[in-house]
Amino acid sequence: MERNPTTSSNSDSTGPLTGVRVIDLSRLVAGNMLSMQLADFGAEVIKVESAREGDTLRHWREDLGDGASLDAWWQVYGRNKKSLALDLRDPDAIGVLRRLAAGAQVLIESFRPGTLEAMGLAPAPLHELNRQLVIVRVSGWGQTGPYRDLPGFGSLLEGFCGFAHKHAVDDVPRLPNMALADMVAGLAGAFATLAAVREVEVRGGQGQVVDLSLLEPMLAIMGPDVTAYAATGRIAGPSVKIASPRGVYQCKDGGWVALSGSTDTMARRVLQAIGRGDLAEEPRFATNAARLANDAELDALIADAVAQLNRDECLAHLRAQGVTAGPIYDAAQLAADSHVIDRACYVRPSGAGGTLMQNVMPRLATTPGRIRHQAPLLGQHTVQVLRDVGLDDAQIEELSARGAIKCI
Repeated sequence: MERNPTTSSNSDSTGPLTGVRVIDLSRLVAGNMLSMQLADFGAEVIKVESAREGDTLRHWREDLGDGASLDAWWQVYGRNKKSLALDLRDPDAIGVLRRLAAGAQVLIESFRPGTLEAMGLAPAPLHELNRQLVIVRVSGWGQTGPYRDLPGFGSLLEGFCGFAHKHAVDDVPRLPNMALADMVAGLAGAFATLAAVREVEVRGGQGQVVDLSLLEPMLAIMGPDVTAYAATGRIAGPSVKIASPRGVYQCKDGGWVALSGSTDTMARRVLQAIGRGDLAEEPRFATNAARLANDAELDALIADAVAQLNRDECLAHLRAQGVTAGPIYDAAQLAADSHVIDRACYVRPSGAGGTLMQNVMPRLATTPGRIRHQAPLLGQHTVQVLRDVGLDDAQIEELSARGAIKCI
């Protein structure tokens, strides 16, 4: 992957969110995904971490062998941020947060509902300090409702929302092997944050609370399952398709392809490509509803045809017929793909220790985001941030001596 291996790492480069200061008190994935999106486009994100152990993502490490490991999660989702290491049990540390909040545009937290209030940082007193502050509250179940106080890791919400049910294998519900709920919430939260910031900056409104649960973004991407159930009484299960033909098929060489014929025109192309163009004229394959009713037969025909060709041959044949088909990749195949390389979907930012990571997305033509610097060391920016909010060197030294902060 060396065609376009780096993206800009100019620490002085600006972006469309330059001038927006974000105080990120969150932990784990959702809040870090949210604040990374803002940081990539120029926001100053001050990541407030435990002075003792830092963000949990620092400890999610990949084994490199010979006793070495890589904090891959932190390298990706901590990029472009500053690290302020505080012991939030110390009253003076809370005082630092108050000073920061007074001059910030956004504050993100992911404590259990009620924790911020117990720290003396409830929305009401924060808005007395800064009427324009947008407070993003990330939680599993939301700030209200009978489940608000329950633990809310993404796995629970992926089961609760119906995702695990729809992806069952042999009647066993299956959770995704990725932080799906957190990632989706982070993206939804970035949109909600900017909507709230626009209300302040463009419309002259006041700051407000963004109640960002992990649940509702997952419900938003689950499609109209509940709507359909309310109308029909039928529950969509793992075997229910929304279009036919659609599926994954194994090739002669063991490779796999994904294929979709979600329109009547595309379905006819699929039938032509597998040598059964005659079936396009039969009523049982003429419409999507008819094809769904006869999906098992159609699926078997496609599987038999695909199994006669190696993957690359199969893809070339299907694409020549105008069929929407693509390969099923693992990480190694994805990283080596010519399209991924040409668009620099993964990059090695200079100064990031050679760590390969996802590039900034989405792509803006005139004000693109940048990876300006690597994920910070724990406490790397503590002194700088404290000086910015008015503490002198003697005060910083006193806080450091008693463990209220961590400096490097």
